Amino acid sequence: MTGLRELQRQRVHEAISTAAIALFLERGFDEVPVTEIAAAAGVSKPTLFKYFPTKEDLVLHRFADHKGEAARVVRGRGPGEHPVAALRRHHLDGLAAHDPVTGLNDDPEVLAFHRMVFDTPSLAVRLFHHMSQDEAELTEALAECMDELTAALLAAQALAVQRVLARRTWAPLGGGRPRAAAAPDAVRAAEHAFALLMDGPAGP
Repeated sequence: MTGLRELQRQRVHEAISTAAIALFLERGFDEVPVTEIAAAAGVSKPTLFKYFPTKEDLVLHRFADHKGEAARVVRGRGPGEHPVAALRRHHLDGLAAHDPVTGLNDDPEVLAFHRMVFDTPSLAVRLFHHMSQDEAELTEALAECMDELTAALLAAQALAVQRVLARRTWAPLGGGRPRAAAAPDAVRAAEHAFALLMDGPAGP
């Protein structure tokens, strides 16, 4: 059971996050000072930084549920299932569910959020740091069933595939294309990308 103190902490965390994202989407990440976010959330600046150590964390915590996800997918795959097949299945499931992390979500706030992340250099740098941590965790998971070098190479390639697919899927939606029209292309791109990851590119 969640205690009262933890519930209060969750409420404050959510209040700060909601205020920050609303202000960022309205005016831009670089245009909103932390002091204004704290005031909007009804907390002090020191309190805000207890919950979010950096201004970038106010945005990128939205990806927290996906941290280490690839490693969890690999470790939780079925008996005899190849790690790449498990990652492919998970990505396709995400497309079917319109998971924002796949890029296949045309909710206006989601599109604006992605645009902010991709177009703000400090957020892009911070996101790359998170991805480096994910790569290390995926390497460890893969190393349980293959040699370390192969695991490191495959981890880097798999996360690059996911990153490229998400950007490629999001781009037309950000330009106004309906999600339903973009979905078949997103699935085809994913099938192609994971086939390359599994088998390698064909020769000339």
